[in-house]
Amino acid sequence: MNAPVKAPPRHAPMDQFEVRDGVLQIGGQPLTRLADRVGRTPFYACDRALLTRRVEELRAALPAKLELHFAMKANPMPALVAHMARLVDGIDVASGGELQVALDGGADPREISFAGPGKSALELRQALAAGILINVESFREIALLRELCRETGYAARVAVRVNPDFELKSSGMKMGGGPKQFGVDAEQVPELLARIGEAAADGVGFEGFHLFAGSQNLKPEAIVEAQLKSFELALRLAQDAPAPVKVLNLGGGFGIPYFPGEQRLDLGPIAANLAALVERAAVELPQARLVVELGRYLVGEAGVYVCRVVDRKVSRGQVYLVTDGGLHHHLAASGNFGQVIRKNYPVAVGNRMDGAVEDGVSVVGPLCTPLDLLGERMPLSRAEPGDLVVVFQSGAYGVTASPQNFLSHPAAAEVLV
Repeated sequence: MNAPVKAPPRHAPMDQFEVRDGVLQIGGQPLTRLADRVGRTPFYACDRALLTRRVEELRAALPAKLELHFAMKANPMPALVAHMARLVDGIDVASGGELQVALDGGADPREISFAGPGKSALELRQALAAGILINVESFREIALLRELCRETGYAARVAVRVNPDFELKSSGMKMGGGPKQFGVDAEQVPELLARIGEAAADGVGFEGFHLFAGSQNLKPEAIVEAQLKSFELALRLAQDAPAPVKVLNLGGGFGIPYFPGEQRLDLGPIAANLAALVERAAVELPQARLVVELGRYLVGEAGVYVCRVVDRKVSRGQVYLVTDGGLHHHLAASGNFGQVIRKNYPVAVGNRMDGAVEDGVSVVGPLCTPLDLLGERMPLSRAEPGDLVVVFQSGAYGVTASPQNFLSHPAAAEVLV
C-alpha cells in the first residue's frame, strides 16, 4: 500500500498585515498608494503600529521588572530607531555610527550599550563622551579605556561581554561558545575583572555582564536553557567582580519564522523562566537589573521589501518575474546571508493578494548574476509588469546588510508608516 503523500511545508501566515480588496495594507495604507507616496521602487516599509504592538505584547508576556533593549543593528533606520527609543528601556549599538543615530533619535545615553569586537580608539572616545555603557570584549579595550580616561577625565562605564562555555542550541547564528571573536572567554574573565579593578583609580567603573549565546532561535526550550546557563555563569563570575553587578544582559536569540515549516516562537516557557530568574536575581544579585536584548524579534515581522515587476518571462516553461529589486537590497532573501541551503522567504504579489495562483513562479532581480533570486518556484498570484512584489519578514537585516553598490543599481528607499 502506498504511503500518503505529504503536503509540502508552508510558510507561517503573514496575518500581521491586513488585506483589503485584494491589496496589502501597510501602516493603514494600500500598498499601491504607499508606492506612489514613496515615489519609487524598490523600497522597505516598516509599520510603526506593528512595532508598537510587538513591544506591548512582550511587555504583557514578560515579567515587569525585566528590561527590554533593542539591538539596533537589526534595523538602524533613523526614524525607526527614534520610534523604538520611546518604546524600549534601552538601545544596543554596534558602532560609533549607530551610537550617533541612537543619540539623535532621543535614546537616553545612560540606557545605551555598545557591543562589538574591534572597537576603535575614536569609537571608545565617543562612547566615553556620551556616557554610555561599553561592553568590553578584550584586554586591549580595558587598557585603551584606561588611557582615554586619564587623557580626557571622562569616566568609563563598562560591562564584560562574556564568551560563554556553551552555545545556544538550534540558533541561526552562534554568537558564543567555543572559539569566537566576540567577548572574552569565560575562563579569562576573572583576570579581566582584576584589570578592571586596577583601572578603577583612573575612572573605569564595572557595572555588569553581557552574554549573548546566539540568534534566530525558534525553540523555546533552547532559549530557556541558554538563559539559565547564562545566569548561572554570571553568578560564578560575579564572585570575582570588583563591584556589585548592576546590570546582567542575558542577550536574546528570539527568532521569527522565515521559511516553510517554521512557526512563531512560543513565549510562554521563556516568560516563565525569566520570571523565575528575576526572582532569583532579587536575592542573588540584589543590585542588578536583568535585561533581554532583542533585534529581529522586535522589528523583523513589521517590515516588507517592495519591488516592481518590470518583465514577465517564460523560459522553457519556467515563469520568471523580473523585478527592479534583488539581492543588492535584500541579501538575506536571496539566500546569501547565512543560509547553507537556500529557502524562500514568504513572498506575495501585494496588489493581487486574491488573484488566481500560478505554481512554480520565480522572482528575480535585474542583476547579471544567477544569485539574484528573491523567490524560487513559488505559488504566486499571476503578475504582470507594473505589479508589486512583496517580501515579508523584512524588517530586520535588510538594506544595511546588503551590498547596495553591487553592479551600481539604484539604492532602495526606506520608510516608516
